[in-house]
Amino acid sequence: MALKMVQHGTSDYEQMVALRHQLLRKPLGLQFSAEELAAEKNNILLAYTDDDIMEACCMLVKVDAHTVRLRQLAVLSGLQGKGIGRAMVQFAENLARDNRYHTIIMHARQDSIHFFEKLGYQVQSAPFIELTIPHVVMGKEL
Repeated sequence: MALKMVQHGTSDYEQMVALRHQLLRKPLGLQFSAEELAAEKNNILLAYTDDDIMEACCMLVKVDAHTVRLRQLAVLSGLQGKGIGRAMVQFAENLARDNRYHTIIMHARQDSIHFFEKLGYQVQSAPFIELTIPHVVMGKEL
């Protein structure tokens, strides 16, 4: 297994987009827009691979000089509950610290709140609808 950074526009990036589409957008009947994908070239793109197969991914998006936002965490359905999501979040947190960010936030789906609470994140907002489903803002000081 390997945790790694992914370069925008590469074949690894294409795998990442496909994984995120399969797990996060397709079930909601949504697609990524060309503008969304083009904007991702400014993000820190992260992946978890095993035998060159992408099993999980996420990205970090700069909010301001001190804050970064975790987005699009996706773990293959059959592999959830095996520690891969935890490893991805810890990898993202370490990279955020290395890049001198002090806070990490996210818009977490309501069904994932407990997972993030176990990793030290706290709910910071009332529920709201994003991409047709309930989310909350969660955050953690690094």
